[in-house]
Amino acid sequence: MDSFRRDGLTFDVRDAGPPDGEPVVLLHGFPQDSAAWDAVSASLHQHGLRTLAPDQRGYSPMARPRGRKHYTLRETTADVLALLDAAGLESAHVVGHDWGGMVAWALGAWHPDRLRTLTALSVPHPAAMAKAMVTSDQALRSYYMAVFQLPLLPERLLLARGGRALRGMLRSGGLSREAATHYVARMQEPGALSAALGWYRAMPFQARDRVGAVRVPTLHVWSTADAFLGRAGIEATAQFVDAPYRLEILDDVSHWIPELAADRVAELITAHVRSS
Repeated sequence: MDSFRRDGLTFDVRDAGPPDGEPVVLLHGFPQDSAAWDAVSASLHQHGLRTLAPDQRGYSPMARPRGRKHYTLRETTADVLALLDAAGLESAHVVGHDWGGMVAWALGAWHPDRLRTLTALSVPHPAAMAKAMVTSDQALRSYYMAVFQLPLLPERLLLARGGRALRGMLRSGGLSREAATHYVARMQEPGALSAALGWYRAMPFQARDRVGAVRVPTLHVWSTADAFLGRAGIEATAQFVDAPYRLEILDDVSHWIPELAADRVAELITAHVRSS
């Protein structure tokens, strides 16, 4: 399967590894795409696992609806359910990083019957994140989310001079020149960056869609050099998981965990899958 459809949108997906292996859905964040999981996937395949890594809503060229209401967690989680249905899977192990992690948390709360296990990289549970915003320095770390609410200006700033600002942000976080160049090129596609920013701009619509306690076995991975997400939200997350929960902390790794700690991430995911 290299694509699936939902509500007239077509999503690209990398479906690889042993067809009869335990299925692992890999959800990327901003401004990545499914390529973020390349090294992780290769290792998972060696362990006999099948991976399905979609280019999510706003990132697949044929799935970039206009308007921020199309990028709420209700829509992005429904996309993953459609992927499972298209693949003929009643359930799967779900792994998410950054915004993909938020989708994973929401799936674990709203659709636990479709998840065998949950793995969240970097991001805390949404309720823990909200708590950290008012009890720690998390609001300062997340200042860019407010900037991203502005119309047009973020696109102009990030893509000016060939995407220099966006490339610099990615490179300063430790990403390779090759990875940064790839992500910047994808964001320069027509409508791509505005669609990707739609995830942030949909946040005002999220208040009515509370993400409650997660009820599936959960692995949470955070890295100490993450400039965007502090420890407070991470430590508060356990209280929002009503199932076996494990926190793994990676020292001196920046926010881009799938790319910078691929072998360790694959090892942790494999163990989590096997333990279930």
